[in-house]
Amino acid sequence: MPVHPLYGRTILQIIPSLDAGGAERTAIDVAAGLAEIGARALVASEGGRLVGELQAHGGIWVPFDAATKNPVSMALNVRRLARIAQIEGVDLIHARSRAPAWVALGAARLLGLPLVTTYHGSYAGASKPKRLYNSVMARGDVVIANSDFTAGQIRTLYGTPPGRIATLHRGTDLSSFSIGAVPAERVDALRRGWDLRPHQRIVLLAARLTAWKGQKVLIEAASILRDRGLEDAVFVLAGDPQGRDGYVREIDGLIAARGLGGVVRRVGHCEDMPAALLAASVVAVPSTEPEAFGRIAVEAQALGTPVVVSDLGAVPETVLAPPDVPAAARTGWRVPAGDAEALADAIEHALMLGASARDGLAARARSHVERHFSLGRMVGRTLELYTDLLPPPGA
Repeated sequence: MPVHPLYGRTILQIIPSLDAGGAERTAIDVAAGLAEIGARALVASEGGRLVGELQAHGGIWVPFDAATKNPVSMALNVRRLARIAQIEGVDLIHARSRAPAWVALGAARLLGLPLVTTYHGSYAGASKPKRLYNSVMARGDVVIANSDFTAGQIRTLYGTPPGRIATLHRGTDLSSFSIGAVPAERVDALRRGWDLRPHQRIVLLAARLTAWKGQKVLIEAASILRDRGLEDAVFVLAGDPQGRDGYVREIDGLIAARGLGGVVRRVGHCEDMPAALLAASVVAVPSTEPEAFGRIAVEAQALGTPVVVSDLGAVPETVLAPPDVPAAARTGWRVPAGDAEALADAIEHALMLGASARDGLAARARSHVERHFSLGRMVGRTLELYTDLLPPPGA
């Protein structure tokens, strides 16, 4: 078997922390892919709950104050990162967040190393200082966009040449997000933890508790469906508030005002997302601002769970629905963002699917994810981009 061109090379990824999140998970996935082909996979970060998983997959954690946004600390970090890169023999740096990307840019220029940046999200801020701060994510020798929507933003905002942008959708681990990989015991344990009765169906919104993720829209949709006579569904809000206590109070107040106590439940952070998505009868992604990708919608489709998503941002790239495809080819539903009535209608349609229709939807959705959003495809393409930026071994 031929040796991979990256064999023996050292790649350093930098990210603020290794807690739950799409960027963090992707960093670990790429580190695992590097380790598998014999490369050294360093990840510089402050640490977090995923450090153990990184190490279990062959990655190397480099403790580093990567989350700081203090300008003085960031300037000092340039030399610190450059020193680490020299000691470790780093061949390429890959930055996955803005503050550490400025540090990585400085270190890469000092050492003459190639820099890859991944534009993971739609960064807020229209002022000139904010746009300058955000622009670092478009300054890599290669800029990875996690969707066509994101690639369009990069071109529009920063004029980055298309030849430097690589659109690469986030990959899903199809071995983990597979019906056969999730024992019934895990689903049962999750339902017990959420205090659900056997007959109750779950409508799941899995996202951190922040206003643009659409929790309030789902609560309004739950109220509409309750008024239509829906009695056996529980609407589960699974996500970490991340210190947004004011928003949590708003959510709880809306639940109480609509008389939905017990119907809509906050359950906090969920560790077992495959079990949660498999337990759900419907997964909702009712974002009111554009998503840069839409990982949950892809993972739910991989498990065959019907999805209802807002028709904006990158999520429409992940869910097939009319008018882009015939109704018979749909893998989910798209609804106007912020429209609780339309969201309720789509959830109701999904809940009313007969067994054959649901099985057909599940098969189409799984096939769609396998073709376009597999982890192997994402990791393989990332490693190809690294290889293209580096001189051939021995050169």
